[in-house]
Order: sequence, then structure tokens, then C-alpha cells
Amino acid sequence: MQPLNAPLRDWAGLRVWIIGASSGIGAALAAEALQAGAHVALSARRADRLQAIAAGNTRALAVPFDILDRDAWTQRHADISAQLGGIDLIVFCAADYRPERSWDVNPERAALTLETNLGSVYTGLATVLPAMLERGSGGIAIVASVAGYFGLPNASVYGPSKAALINLAELLYVDLRPRGVSVYLINPGFVQTPLTAKNEFTMPALQTPQAAARAIREGIASGRFEIHFPRRFTLALKFVKWLPYRLRFPLISRLVKP
Repeated sequence: MQPLNAPLRDWAGLRVWIIGASSGIGAALAAEALQAGAHVALSARRADRLQAIAAGNTRALAVPFDILDRDAWTQRHADISAQLGGIDLIVFCAADYRPERSWDVNPERAALTLETNLGSVYTGLATVLPAMLERGSGGIAIVASVAGYFGLPNASVYGPSKAALINLAELLYVDLRPRGVSVYLINPGFVQTPLTAKNEFTMPALQTPQAAARAIREGIASGRFEIHFPRRFTLALKFVKWLPYRLRFPLISRLVKP
């Protein structure tokens, strides 16, 4: 079977913009892309972290800004385009997470999570898509999560935001692939990051950010649409996803502390 996207095996000279590059998966993917020869623009709020990751690499460009500042996207995109000549692949990796049950949800905090995880992606798409569509090439990579596969307690806002990203990536593929733009949906399991450090439960199949970055690069190189990992864990969740609610709900309830 043909891959859903054009395989992207050679990253030498590729112009990559990583949103949320200051830590976790984003930082590891930046290092992976730089090692593969790509030109990488790193964005997040913390300029010091971005500079440390860039570490004098001439192909790394630290471009700090607040992704919730909608006006800043246009200027940062213009800055990167002027220095790199354009963007071949943008990776939306920024995320906000707070473990909470439904009765713990705070409306203001929920709004911040939704705007970070979902709203900023729409702003970024509106910023980068015109040039990609005009050129007839490019790539959009959206980091969602297996938490978006189905409703999980303790992910009362995070989970729905990631489910929305999965839906968004699916419709983007149908819209954009015929026009030359590849779309990648990235669904990690548990990865050692500052976000998962908030969890107070044992996380099965926990991976390092470096392992996650390698899986993402390999998935993009293979032209896959959905890149999910580690597969021994994500395939089990996909099975649970297809169970009838009558079977799924009791199973989930047994896995969650009251």
C-alpha cells in the first residue's frame, strides 16, 4: 500500500519550524532534526531555553514568542521566512496539561488549556498555510495524544483538546493533501516531560523524549499519516477504543482511582 504522505527521508536542508521547542518532545525533535541536517526555527516563550537548545548551531534559529499572542505569529513567520527562505514543515508541539477530574475543572484554567492546545494551532495554520498552498508543497505535523482516543478521567480538559486535534488533522488531510501539503497526526503515549511529571500514577510504556523524537522522524520519513508510539501501548488503546461502551466504561473505571 502506498503511504498517505510523500515519504520525507532526507532532512538535509529541510526548513522546519517547531512550536513548543523549549522542552520535552519539541526540544528532542529539534535536536533530532538538527542532527539530520535540517534548518530549524525553535519557538516557545522561554528564550533562554531556546538559546540553550540552539547552542551555537548555525542551522538553529531561536524565535521566542507567546503562541497565545495572535499578532506575534505574523511577525515571527515573516522573520523566519526572511532568514530561511520559507518553511517546509511546521510542527505544533506546544501543550498545556493539568490532571483533574471533571469536578475540579476551573473555567479560566480550562480556557487557557484549550487556547494553548487548540486555538494556537488554528492561528498557526492561518499563518503558514497561504504560502504552502501557493507553493503547492509543505507539511503540517500536529502533536495530539492517545488521550484523545476516548474519554479518560484526569484528562478532563486536556483529553477533549487532543480529541479535537485528531479531528482537525483528519479534515486537514482531506483538504490539503490533494493540494500538495502533507499532514501528519502524532499520537504519543506517555513521554517523560514536564507535563507528565504532574501525574501521580504509574505511566505504562513510558518513553524518553529522544525515543519519541526518533519515532516522529521515522514516521514522517515513511510518509505515515498517524504516527503513534510506543505501538505495544497505543495498539492496546486502539483496541479499547473499538469496544462497545458497555465494555469500555467498566474497563476504564477499574483503571482509575476513585
